[in-house]
Amino acid sequence: MIKKIGIMAKKSPEAQKALKKLALWLENKGKKVFIEKETARIIHRQGYDSGDIPKLIDLLIVLGGDGTLLAAARYVAEAHIHIPIFGVNLGSFGFITEITLDKLYVDLEHALSGKLEIEDRIMLSAKVVRNGKCMVRYRVLNDVVINKGALARMVELKVCVNETHLMTLRADGLIVATPTGSTAYSLAAAGPIIHPTVHCIVVTPICPHTLSNRPIALPDTFTTTICLLSPSEDVLLTLDGQIGFPLQRYDIVEINKSRYKIKLIKDPSRSYYEILRTKFKWGH
Repeated sequence: MIKKIGIMAKKSPEAQKALKKLALWLENKGKKVFIEKETARIIHRQGYDSGDIPKLIDLLIVLGGDGTLLAAARYVAEAHIHIPIFGVNLGSFGFITEITLDKLYVDLEHALSGKLEIEDRIMLSAKVVRNGKCMVRYRVLNDVVINKGALARMVELKVCVNETHLMTLRADGLIVATPTGSTAYSLAAAGPIIHPTVHCIVVTPICPHTLSNRPIALPDTFTTTICLLSPSEDVLLTLDGQIGFPLQRYDIVEINKSRYKIKLIKDPSRSYYEILRTKFKWGH
């Protein structure tokens, strides 16, 4: 029985308006509501730290776009909690926030009664090793990206899979994406669209110097390691497009499937293929 519900919302007037209405609706149904504290302060309610909310709730509602959901997914994974996420699209594209605002309450009624389908999405774990020491570790839902700054030269990267040399790449960068992230930056770099339930990760070069360097899909049980060979000239590791970490020459980025999966509540009236047709305007 779902009794405790968290809400994380985009910081926009539209999201704040929807949040006020939604919180009151849930409380009228006898639910305890936990709102992220910065947003709660704006609407004059009690708030909670984003990192603490997943530990207190049975269901997380995200009001915003894909970026808001990506951030929420990291909080859930870092809390080591497997709670379902109900993503409501208030953004401009909204590929993983499937549910539209006009269907929010109908679909939420079904979710609260346990009638909606939940789809598992894999996450990636990425760590940076420098001189044999782990500097940082992150979990991401979309992608891990190594890219150069605007004025830097091409980067040279040695890419290995399960300790076997795959390629040495000169390019603007490299993307390692989940199936969920295959429709994000990887797709813009000419990577393939991967159905979110396929068990693989995609390695996609960004503007490679040698045009024969192509994207490759690997089993999600494999470990990908990337070593920065070129001098560090404003080279950045980017996680889900939201977190950055500066890399130094000979840093090693080790990427594998995380132990934690995100549970996304699906819109029952729309298939994945309909979302593809709608978002990419296929056939128009």
